Amino acid sequence: MHKRQRAREKNNRNHERKALKLCLSYQIIFFEERNFQGRLYECVGDCSEITSHLRRCSSCRVESGIFMVYEQPNFRGQQYLLTKGDYPEYQDTIGFNYCIQSCRIVPVHTGLFKMRIYEKTNFEGQMHELTDDCDSIQDSYNMSDLQSCNVVEGYWLMFELPEFEGKMLYLKPGEYKNLREISNGVRFSSIRRITES
Repeated sequence: MHKRQRAREKNNRNHERKALKLCLSYQIIFFEERNFQGRLYECVGDCSEITSHLRRCSSCRVESGIFMVYEQPNFRGQQYLLTKGDYPEYQDTIGFNYCIQSCRIVPVHTGLFKMRIYEKTNFEGQMHELTDDCDSIQDSYNMSDLQSCNVVEGYWLMFELPEFEGKMLYLKPGEYKNLREISNGVRFSSIRRITES
């Protein structure tokens, strides 16, 4: 009985260490003023409303991990992917009009990547399966449009323009029946896997 109890306690400690390591592997610090000045808020997870911690956010530093940041609360509006690094005046870098209002962790995916893209809404029309980045949907697949998709494995970014430029849309595994509806009418032209930075 004692051996079982010790094994269980050891297993619990291992799970706690893994959970702590996971928490420490994602950290972004938001600052009220540009160039990392003023009050700060350290975030280690998803945050639906940064203004509940700071009056505004004018610069940020990603200490570890990958984050999607959003121009509006509750993970809405224009979005941008931030990797480890300093963003002293991020408005110039990412093109937000105001400031970051919410953020979400992008989990690390180490397996295969797979996505099915469809020309029309509700998974209709021409279909293609992607397992790698695509810098131009039109050139690679001769698709006139991309309106729905099914993300089978991995985390992906869709871009408004070819060559991974313009507005972004973060996609995690799941079905997306109408991409225009969830992106405020944006048409997408390129797709990239989110891999470890």
